[in-house]
Amino acid sequence: MSRELPLTIQSFNISMKSIDELHKLYENQLKPNLISLENQRKNLKNKYIFYGLGIVLSSLMVFFFSKQNSIILYIGIAGIITFIILFFMLKKAKNLYRHNFKVNVVKEIIQLINPEWSYEPNGRISESNYRNSNLFPSHYDRYKGDDLVSGIIEKTDFRFSELHTEYKTVTTDKDGKRTEQWHTIFKGLFAHADFNKEIKGETLVLPDTAEKLFGNFGKKLQSASGRGKLIKLENTEFEKQFVVYGSDQVEARYILTPTMMEAMVRIKKKYNKNVHFAFSGSRVYMAISFSKDLFEPRVFKSGVRFEDMEQMNEQFSIIQTIIHEMNLNTRIWTKD
Repeated sequence: MSRELPLTIQSFNISMKSIDELHKLYENQLKPNLISLENQRKNLKNKYIFYGLGIVLSSLMVFFFSKQNSIILYIGIAGIITFIILFFMLKKAKNLYRHNFKVNVVKEIIQLINPEWSYEPNGRISESNYRNSNLFPSHYDRYKGDDLVSGIIEKTDFRFSELHTEYKTVTTDKDGKRTEQWHTIFKGLFAHADFNKEIKGETLVLPDTAEKLFGNFGKKLQSASGRGKLIKLENTEFEKQFVVYGSDQVEARYILTPTMMEAMVRIKKKYNKNVHFAFSGSRVYMAISFSKDLFEPRVFKSGVRFEDMEQMNEQFSIIQTIIHEMNLNTRIWTKD
């Protein structure tokens, strides 16, 4: 389970009462559920260790003793094959453990945050929504995601899930051996929500990595990125954190008000992650990068930890922070 967000009450928009409620939920329901899952977790962990050792010992038999005795060679090979098969058969047991964790723990935390929210453990943001955002235009060969949450916060509907997109490269060495490698395009939380202004063009707000890495030369790279017209704004702190591209200078400035830019800077500083925004049609798209999987059960360590529940509560509350910080519930502008 990820340990990437600081576990402080001040770091997210949730009241002390909600923390108290989370602790009460943990003691009365989550902790008993986690304890009941411990036998399942320990059994799974022991099998992983036992089968892994079986593969290692069988391999050592083949490597060290196969030349001395052909029988040992056959026993070693049979052992490797058997333990590899058993190892992969654990996938079914792990999926059952994961399902029970999602239903009995993760779902309960989401219901605590808002009982009206919908949760699909195996659901994900649709590929069309991902492509429509244009945040990550690179071609992808693998599209994975889970933990889809959807609902409404005051007047704003939203959907978010964990997402991982990758592209594949294949290289061939001088002997003709092909090597396949997978490269991450995006990994983290991906969300989209209703925006309170009608948008005719497209505005992208991306992490300003080029200028941070290459200084003045990075500014030239920004202009040659191919993402659209480079838009410069007057907020110095915002310009340090983000680079903006848009199809229309006027509309981009209409969207990125001083209040909106300040909110984006606060979001960036709060989570200390790469944060991407896109404004298109009637939606705002948001992507926050994480290097580890979120909302997943532990296998090799005990899962009976209140800190893990507190962290998941915080991670699921990110969408609340974004909607409130960006003031998306304000309906000053009427959509045609």
